[in-house]
Amino acid sequence: MANLTPQQRQLVEQWAAEGANLNQIQDRLRSECESTLTYMETRLLLMELGIKLQDKPREVPPEEKPAPPPPEPAADGDVTIPDEVASPEVAAGGDLKVSVDEVPPPGAVISGRATFSDGVTVQWFMDEQGRFGMRGPAPGYQPPAADIPAFQAELDNILQLRGF
Repeated sequence: MANLTPQQRQLVEQWAAEGANLNQIQDRLRSECESTLTYMETRLLLMELGIKLQDKPREVPPEEKPAPPPPEPAADGDVTIPDEVASPEVAAGGDLKVSVDEVPPPGAVISGRATFSDGVTVQWFMDEQGRFGMRGPAPGYQPPAADIPAFQAELDNILQLRGF
């Protein structure tokens, strides 16, 4: 297989013990030992020497706290954001109301209306490809920045309740 001296083979074993991966060993063989091996040749060399590469320790994802239960829609289809979901600015500036249309417009699979804390109502929709859109009362309307996280959370809840 590879024509490596016993000292070079020891180096390969040492690099593997230090946690080097296959690419790193291949690069070091080229730069330090002037031995150019393909990826497959390097892999076969490690098998021939009986070297097992160390697995990288997997990161443990941070523990998530349970999400509050989604709000129940009222009889008229409106859903009000509870204070624990809304940010303090949204709760102080007024409440956000989101409703779902019984029949979405052509091209949309689900749609509804949202009234933001500034009192402006917009139409929101999701098309057949899962793209989200909003139509405001005037071109270029931007909802208050403080309302956006609560609006997104509420849309997530609505879409989950509706099976999207």
